[in-house]
Amino acid sequence: MPADLKNIAVYCSSSDRIDPVHKEAARALGVRMAAEQLDLIYGGGGVGLMGEVARAVRAGGGRTIGITTRFLKEKEQADPHACELIAVETMLDRRALLMEHSESTIVLAGGLGTLVELLVVLEQRVLGNVDGPIAIVNTAGWFDSMASQLEESIGHGFLRAAACELYEVLPDVQAAVDHVMNTERIRGGEDRFLPSGRD
Repeated sequence: MPADLKNIAVYCSSSDRIDPVHKEAARALGVRMAAEQLDLIYGGGGVGLMGEVARAVRAGGGRTIGITTRFLKEKEQADPHACELIAVETMLDRRALLMEHSESTIVLAGGLGTLVELLVVLEQRVLGNVDGPIAIVNTAGWFDSMASQLEESIGHGFLRAAACELYEVLPDVQAAVDHVMNTERIRGGEDRFLPSGRD
C-alpha cells in the first residue's frame, strides 16, 4: 500500500430517504476506515450517508474532518461531533478543500452533489492535478447508468480510454478500501489522458 496514505475523501448522499442497503454500506466503510486508521475527509453533514460514515469512523476511534459551506452547515445539519469542521463560502471552495485535504477518494451512492464531486475529482486527475486513487462503490447497481455514460463518452471520442486507469468501479466498500490502500498513485496530464492529446 502507499506508505503515506493517511486519509480518504468520501463523497456520498446527504439524504435519509434511501434504501437501507446504502446506509449499511456507509457504516461498513466507516468501520473499515477506523480499523485501518484512515482519517475521514467528508462534506461535514451529520445526516444521510455522510453521517453514517462519520459516526462509524468515530465509533472505531477514528478522526473525521468535515468541509461544508455556511449555507449547507444549517441546511444539512452539520455534524456536531466532527473532530474538525471547516465552513467555506461556496461549493467551489468546498470541492477545492476536499481535494486539497485528501489523499484518495471513495464515492458512495449519491445525487447531483456526489456526481459533480466525482466528476471534478476525475477531471482534475485527468489533468494531473490529483494523483490519489478513485474508487466508486456500485452498491445495488446505483452507478450502472453513469458507468455506461462514461463508456459511451469513450466510444464517441469525448473521453480517452486511458482515463479508465484513473478510477475503479467496485462492488462493495471492502474492495474499495483495498483499492485505495494498494493502488499506486497515477498522475494524469499526459497526452494519452487528454481529449486533445496527440497520441
